[in-house]
Amino acid sequence: MEKRCWLKNGLNSNQLKLAAIIAMTIDHLVCVIFPGYPKQWWIICLHIIGRLTAPIMWFMIAEGYHYTRNLKKYISRLFLFAVISHFAYNFAFGIPFIPFQTSVFNQTSVIWSLAWAVVAIALTDPERVGLKGWKQTLVLIIICVMTFCSDWSCIAVMAIIGIYYNRGNLKKQVQSMMCWVAMYAAVYFLFIDKVYGIMQLGVIICVPFMMNYNGQRGKWKGMKWFFYLYYPAHLVVCGIIRVILHGNIGVMIGG
Repeated sequence: MEKRCWLKNGLNSNQLKLAAIIAMTIDHLVCVIFPGYPKQWWIICLHIIGRLTAPIMWFMIAEGYHYTRNLKKYISRLFLFAVISHFAYNFAFGIPFIPFQTSVFNQTSVIWSLAWAVVAIALTDPERVGLKGWKQTLVLIIICVMTFCSDWSCIAVMAIIGIYYNRGNLKKQVQSMMCWVAMYAAVYFLFIDKVYGIMQLGVIICVPFMMNYNGQRGKWKGMKWFFYLYYPAHLVVCGIIRVILHGNIGVMIGG
C-alpha cells in the first residue's frame, strides 16, 4: 500500500478500530437517549461523529480480506457475529427480531452486510472464484437484495467492494465510497428524514484516518475479539437504556 501518512508513525488497525468503537458508542447512545430525528445542532454533531464508524469498518473489512489466512473461517466468523448482533441490534433500537413487521429499513445490523461483502469480494476476486460478466452481475444483485434491509443497506457491500478493488489508491477509494454513500443519503433524504439524509455524507470525516493508516495491526492481538464482544454488548446496554427511558418502543426507523 502506498505510504500516505501525515502522522509520524501513522495509525494502525487497532487504533482505527478504537476510533470506530468510540464514535459508534456515541452515536448509538444518542440514538436511544434522544429517539427519533431531533434537529438540535449538538445532537446532529454527535451523530456526525458517529459517521466515522461505518467507513472505518468497511475499510477494515477490505483489509481483513486482504490479510486473512483462512477465508472460510473469516466468513464463518462474520456470519456468526451477524446472527448474534441481529438480536443485540434490534433490542437496542426496539426493532422486532422477526424482520419486515414494521419496515424494510434497519431490520438487522450492518454486520450482515459486512459478511456478505466478503463473500462478494471472494466471488469476484480473480485469485479466488473470479466470476465475470453476467454471472458476476447476477451475484452482486442477489447479494444487494439480501442486504438491502440491514443498517447501511447494500451500500455497505458496494462501498467495501470499491475500497478493496482500489486498495492502495486513497483517492479512488474515497471517490467510490462517497458515490455509494451519496445514493444512501438520497434514499434517506427522500424516504426517511431530509436533515439526517444529508448528515450521512458526514462519513467524509474518515479521510484523515484512512490517510494515516500505516498498514500495521498493532501490538495488541486481542482487539479483533474485543470488537466482536464489544459490539453486541454495547448494543444490549443501549437497549436497557432505551427501555428504562422510553419503555419498549422503537427509537428509529425500523422500530
